[in-house]
Amino acid sequence: MSRGAPARPGPALPGLLLCGLVLFVLLLGSAGTARADGPGWTAEPAAGAAARPSGPRPYFYLQGGPGSVLEDRIALANPTDRERTLTLRGADAYNTADGALAVRPADRSTGAGAGAGAWVGFGGAGTVTIPPRTRAVVPFTVTVPPGAAPGDHPVAVVAAEAGHEAAVRVHLRVSGPQVAALTVEDVRVRGRGGATVVTYTLVNRGNVALAPQLALTADGLLGEPPGRTRRPVPVELLPGQRVELTEPWPGAPVFDRVRLTAEVTAAGGARAEATATAWFLPWGIAARTGAGLLGLAGLFLAARLLVR
Repeated sequence: MSRGAPARPGPALPGLLLCGLVLFVLLLGSAGTARADGPGWTAEPAAGAAARPSGPRPYFYLQGGPGSVLEDRIALANPTDRERTLTLRGADAYNTADGALAVRPADRSTGAGAGAGAWVGFGGAGTVTIPPRTRAVVPFTVTVPPGAAPGDHPVAVVAAEAGHEAAVRVHLRVSGPQVAALTVEDVRVRGRGGATVVTYTLVNRGNVALAPQLALTADGLLGEPPGRTRRPVPVELLPGQRVELTEPWPGAPVFDRVRLTAEVTAAGGARAEATATAWFLPWGIAARTGAGLLGLAGLFLAARLLVR
């Protein structure tokens, strides 16, 4: 038997290597593009404020009475290799339905928000030039008008450059009577089986921000279906804010007429509830029998008489 020639790598191996190299180059290019699309700078509350002497702060917290002047500082970092020029302003802030911070556009006449955002001032530092790889700390003030209403006023400090904006939340509370009040409206039951959900609308009727909690209780003609225990609602409800939410209800019955109560509570004694009535009928099963609908009606009537 003759000894064969040594095996050589087939054409598949170089092709795989070439594809891998192309993919690697493409990944490098896409990663560089993503970095270039970012603002290239950051804005955050400066550490070392009197309210919190050490550690990072996720937001500003300021409190004072009408006529007071409150002070804090924002830190702007430029880690890039080129100079940055940022414009600072105050803005009226609000929460989106998913809880994200959003700000209203600046008033063209003042360059600030039309509400509490106009109380924010930077003196002569409204425009800041930051050299490469440098961090700047800029002080600002919040001048509360003498006739300001007590309660929470959602505000943000906004830094902007060439169409890019970064907003830092300011939890601003004006001293005075604090009213925690809310309502729950438009409770509805949708879907069937494991896909059943409860939709409802929350409205903050007070003057302080609320962290609501929701509980669902159910009362059916054929018993008490399981509801949902009290649990936090994934939204911070600002004064005057209205938001529509959805809560899963995996314990919804298959066959019953249910009166569902949605009870919402929050700190400060805020409490509200609303009810909705829903029918649960297994239409799919009934459709597969000749007298399904009539049988369901008779069964439901008999069950109701037995319950009585």
